[in-house]
Amino acid sequence: MDMPDLRAIEGRRRVAIENVNPVVDCGRFPIKRTIGQTVVVTADVLADGHDVIRAALLSRKQGETAWRETPMVELGNDRWQGQFDASELGRYEYTVVGWVNAFASWHRDLQKRIDAGHDVTVDLQVGTRLVSMAAERAAGDDAKRLRDWHAVLTAGSASSAMFREKRQELADLMDRYPDRRLASQYDPPLGLIVDPVKARFSAWYELFPRSCGAQAARHGTFSDVIDWLPRLAEMGFDILYLPPIHPIGTTFRKGKNNAVAAEAGDLGSPWAIGSSEGDHTAIHQQLGTLADLSKLVAAAKDRGIDIALDVAFQCSPDHPYVKQHPQWFRKRPDGTIQYAENPPKKYQDIYPFDFETSDWRALWRELTDVVLYWCAQNIRIFRVDNPHTKPFAFWEFLIAEVKAQFADAIFLSEAFTRPKIMYRLAKLGFTQSYTYFTWRNSKAELIEYFTEITQPPLCEYFRPNLWPNTPDILPEHLQTGGRAAFVARLVLAATLGANYGIYGPAYETLENRPREPGSEEYLNSEKFELRNWDFDRPDNLRVLITAVNRARRENSALQSDAGLRFHTTDNDQLLCYSKHGGQGFNVVLVVVNLNFHELQRGFINVPLGELGIRPDRPYQVEDLLAGTTFTWQGPRNFVELDPHQSPAHIFRVVPQA
Repeated sequence: MDMPDLRAIEGRRRVAIENVNPVVDCGRFPIKRTIGQTVVVTADVLADGHDVIRAALLSRKQGETAWRETPMVELGNDRWQGQFDASELGRYEYTVVGWVNAFASWHRDLQKRIDAGHDVTVDLQVGTRLVSMAAERAAGDDAKRLRDWHAVLTAGSASSAMFREKRQELADLMDRYPDRRLASQYDPPLGLIVDPVKARFSAWYELFPRSCGAQAARHGTFSDVIDWLPRLAEMGFDILYLPPIHPIGTTFRKGKNNAVAAEAGDLGSPWAIGSSEGDHTAIHQQLGTLADLSKLVAAAKDRGIDIALDVAFQCSPDHPYVKQHPQWFRKRPDGTIQYAENPPKKYQDIYPFDFETSDWRALWRELTDVVLYWCAQNIRIFRVDNPHTKPFAFWEFLIAEVKAQFADAIFLSEAFTRPKIMYRLAKLGFTQSYTYFTWRNSKAELIEYFTEITQPPLCEYFRPNLWPNTPDILPEHLQTGGRAAFVARLVLAATLGANYGIYGPAYETLENRPREPGSEEYLNSEKFELRNWDFDRPDNLRVLITAVNRARRENSALQSDAGLRFHTTDNDQLLCYSKHGGQGFNVVLVVVNLNFHELQRGFINVPLGELGIRPDRPYQVEDLLAGTTFTWQGPRNFVELDPHQSPAHIFRVVPQA
């Protein structure tokens, strides 16, 4: 065992700093917050012996040299806490510094000696020297006041009335000018990414622009999408996500319902990107021009809606890259390019990139530049297709490069894969992530899953975005559960998570027809053809969606994943949970009937003290969906939910007088 080199260490540093939180993988990855949030940091700060110690939290924007310092307070058992505000977008770093406070130790022990009637002559000399040294570190009026105190102590007046009455003033002065030459600092500093508010709280609506035409058979345009904006804004959505808007290849183009061979007039899948018309920076001619897209972006922004684009790093066989950079694709033994597969599924219309190519640096640079191009067009939100099929290091590079120039960029990871891979992608920089919510149906499954993803350490870096459906996923419960299933799953998505989304036209109109029994694919999928949606049907969910989104906007408790708590019920078909927090007293209590066919009733148990409700007084709960108000008393209350009327309550707890 090698002996330590005493010349390389400062052995007089006595303070140890351990167990700093929040932290992700010992500091390998940054934690995440959104602008305006407070970052609360705790740490164990301790030293040998019985000396008084002090600790401070240091923070700064990446690139700054000076630290901002805030004092930490001791919580007990050597645990300390401090906080700072995430006031700007971008990357921060933070750390903890601790030191032995010689004056505070002296001041504490001096009082004990005075109370015991000891001779404190020598002790005063020690204090005099400490104050003199602090006066040299101070400036201005503080330096003068410390010199005055030096005179008091020199005169031996520690037991005088002045010292007894004003010694806290001296202690405060000395705390401002501590001797920190032997301070310990936690190293290396930890990272923090501060994102826009929509990284934490957002409502996504997905639509295919080509189906937005006023007539059923006409290919829609960006101008047609503008006509949809008033309705989407009225419903309360603030992100409009568009599948790929690029030219679509013709070679091996898929037909309707994913038929292997396309027929005349078939449009193909938007994810088969690229043709002679252009690449990932081009726009499908039938959708419009770049100027038309800019008008859509501006019109959406005027209504509080951001446009999100799909990033799908794959190519149709007709993509210009195939000829320009053949080395970026994997060749099979017969010389043909390997198309995408997920056996037994085959995607002959898509070529994946070969990220093991010897030309990987040029490939990385090109794909990063694609995202930077769309950022320059005032688009900053991206839903990323299948990121788990590309290298981790690539995404860490790309996201860091983009956010260095556009700190407000948001990346949604569409990785339905093994949990640890999903979490790794979040650590690498993905702002939000799709989840397994779509396949978590029972009470036990929902409680277990959301307890996991909303608690530390996952909540420090993993932001769930809950989708009850997507163009690829029509879950079985929506196929068979009727309108109640659509309502219940919407309420769950919008209240269990602060970020949620729907494949909008299909969800609004209760589209529930699978391509074949046992399939999660839609019949007549919009991925392969134009669809005309009947928004005037009487069971349309527009009114309900509007009410749910209004409840989210008007209740800060629903604008974060923090504060989620599940509560017991005496009926396993009733799921009850609450969220509280945000500004002022805001408690939202949600009850959902998980049986989409039968009425369910039972008692729920509300932990009044935990939610800040006085148990000795009645309280009211207002149903934000039905507009009714109930008066409850105590923790145990009765609910009844008929799925044919409304399968869910979203209660706002009215503050007690």
